[in-house]
Amino acid sequence: MLTADEVETKTISQAVQQNWERYTSADHEVWQILYARRMEQLESTASRIFLDGAKLIGLEQNEIPNLDEVNRRLGPRTGWNAVPVGGFLPAKEFFASLSARRFPTTVTIRSRESIDYVPEPDIFHDVFGHVPLHSDPPFADFLQKFGQTAAMARTPEEVEMMARLFWFTIEFGLIDENSKPKIYGSGLISSSGDAANALGPTCNRRPFTLDGVISQSFRIDQLQDTLFVVDAFDQLYEAVDAITERMAS
Repeated sequence: MLTADEVETKTISQAVQQNWERYTSADHEVWQILYARRMEQLESTASRIFLDGAKLIGLEQNEIPNLDEVNRRLGPRTGWNAVPVGGFLPAKEFFASLSARRFPTTVTIRSRESIDYVPEPDIFHDVFGHVPLHSDPPFADFLQKFGQTAAMARTPEEVEMMARLFWFTIEFGLIDENSKPKIYGSGLISSSGDAANALGPTCNRRPFTLDGVISQSFRIDQLQDTLFVVDAFDQLYEAVDAITERMAS
């Protein structure tokens, strides 16, 4: 497995500078619209861990976040940093980055014409959707462990296990808070349609178990008909730890 130093010097092949000052007023306006839309709903539907995390890392409605400022708040808390990238990383590089507590972060933002949907992640999905959770120590530990374990996957079965765990937690995870399901997965945080479906009457919300997750297939081109609810993020760390043991045996 690659060390943190090797990740720093070798694996971030798409690393770029954010160049925050180059964002236009139109770019900031898109962020403002997206932020206002989602936060209005998330105040009642999102996990308090996400909402508290957004405040802790300094997300605001008025402008696209400066990653240097985000990292100044985030790094001392959990050791995580958002690393600007210009495109997708190969899976090995992505997982190695996670194992070093470095989250590859797209710095472009969608256009006003595409404000409702973009096929690839942008800074709204990556920073608004993902990074607030990185301020939570249990989730931060899980995500690093996930990167370490995913980098070990060799067989198609192991790769599929990790893909399903990623999908049903990091992207589309739910957590029980005060006996109500709340959203924390980035795909739900950043998308009103997916979030409404996840909390609506047609979605089958099941208690989180590792065996349940890794036996559940999914499609990325439709609303999810089955999702999983954790009681606490400690369950996620225990799950990825169990996968590590399975791979080793």
